Amino acid sequence: MGFLVRMAFWFSLVLLVLPLDPGGTADGVTNVSPVQAFLAAREAVGDVTGICERKPDVCETGKSAMHTVGVRAREAARIAFEMLDENFSEPDTATTTGGIPMPKADVAASD
Repeated sequence: MGFLVRMAFWFSLVLLVLPLDPGGTADGVTNVSPVQAFLAAREAVGDVTGICERKPDVCETGKSAMHTVGVRAREAARIAFEMLDENFSEPDTATTTGGIPMPKADVAASD
């Protein structure tokens, strides 16, 4: 879900930066220039970074949520590693591949 939110954010920034002329504007709505969009995004980031000072409980909840996500991701990685280790720990001796023999001159030089 976080991936989709990030993609929507970056896609919207790309759309704001592209020099497209959408034609007329709607009722009282003005077009936003890329510079104005950048400044607004910078202000939004500044507002989000100051939220911990205004509402410390939000930051504590977010910290706990990130800790839970980290623990679950670590456990999922451990389970995946164990599954891969069970399936791929022993070399596959049934499959043979063709090899390129060493040239005769290299055999004598390597001895």
